[in-house]
Amino acid sequence: MHPAKFWRSTPFRLAVAYALLFVTSSFLVYAVTYEILRRELYSALDASVAETYSVMQSTYSPGRADNLVRAMETFSSLEKGYLSVFYLGTPDGKRLAGNVETFRNVAGVQTVTGEELGISTDDSFRIVTGTIDGKPLLVGQSVEATEALAEIIFASFAWMALATSLLAVAVGIFLARRAQARIRNIARTMNDISDGHFAKRVEITGRGDDIDVISGQINGALDRLSDLMAGMKQVSADIAHDLKTPLNRLKVILEDAAIREEKGQPVGDQLQEALAESDHINGTFQALLRISQIEAGARKSRFVHLDMKHVFENVAEIFSGVAEDSGQTITFQTRGGAAFPIEGDKELLTQLAVNLVENAINHCPAGTEIVVALERRGQDYAAIVADNGPGIEAAEREKVFRRLYRLDKSRNSPGHGLGLSMVKAIADLHGLTVMIEDNQPGARFVLTWPGQKGA
Repeated sequence: MHPAKFWRSTPFRLAVAYALLFVTSSFLVYAVTYEILRRELYSALDASVAETYSVMQSTYSPGRADNLVRAMETFSSLEKGYLSVFYLGTPDGKRLAGNVETFRNVAGVQTVTGEELGISTDDSFRIVTGTIDGKPLLVGQSVEATEALAEIIFASFAWMALATSLLAVAVGIFLARRAQARIRNIARTMNDISDGHFAKRVEITGRGDDIDVISGQINGALDRLSDLMAGMKQVSADIAHDLKTPLNRLKVILEDAAIREEKGQPVGDQLQEALAESDHINGTFQALLRISQIEAGARKSRFVHLDMKHVFENVAEIFSGVAEDSGQTITFQTRGGAAFPIEGDKELLTQLAVNLVENAINHCPAGTEIVVALERRGQDYAAIVADNGPGIEAAEREKVFRRLYRLDKSRNSPGHGLGLSMVKAIADLHGLTVMIEDNQPGARFVLTWPGQKGA
């Protein structure tokens, strides 16, 4: 990938944004931690100064200032440089003991410079002052060691922040490159698809992350697209094959009518036959158009809450007379539930039930028993149309849902070969799973859909 494109890519920008967020938060954490540690160091220093002052106070006895002087001189002699400072003076301002020249009166523990104490050093000191028997007393310690330790801590935090920042940026770039590579894979697959390689699919890593989810959705859409294209090719071939015969028949009828007209013979029967043939052809195209409209999902705006029991029960009742005329029987049953709710288009679901029942009536001989049933299967529902007729071979069960596909043994049966195709389209629109099972003997069409929450 060209570097300029990589810097402008969304994964890289997200990686940089998260890296900056991580670095900023790290700096804030380090800054707060450093300030807390610095305050703790100064608190410990102040406690040490106060403790030393208390020790000096405890060495004084009323009328025996020489004990305090000797103690202070001892402490002063132990100091190398000015790590600790001491001062004891007279009420009139003369120094009695200590290693600083000037007394500086402060309230509590304060920071003063060496210049303010009359000593030649650039250090600062934390001091505490007071009086003992009217004599001014000053005790303090240099902040140099504390500041040096604070600087070491600060430097450590600074190096940690720098290392963390570099690591965050490096990891961000690494992750951005990985994400970009997977996005390039998606783009490459789509380019291959556009070039006609319809079998190509986006590679899925199996990590289950967002890109995998999107890749799975893209693959699902490509599968659907491939199925639709295959269906279009199949429909084109089926139309060319199945409509060739009725069109030739229509041509023969019209030619016969033309010949009869030339001879002065009546052509009414031929015209009626031609009209019936054209109606059959027109019905085929109307059914194909209706299936396409259903597959496009245009009817979802008419979905309402309804009970499939009422739909299938009404269809079974309406077609019971038709079945009797063919020497067949229709029985309606429900198992495991009083209601079978679904969100759907009532007209389309009625058409689905009609097509299934008509399919059983048209392709089964006299004496066939047809069962229309609804049942509860755990959390799911099922609608079943079963018969004990000749059945459908296992190898043919998927094919019968194709447009214009007809079994050899049903070639002479009425219809366009689109009834089950419409069943499949309506089922897909409503999220129903449709299967054909062996009813031993006969065929069993099973529609299942998930139970609704609260149902």
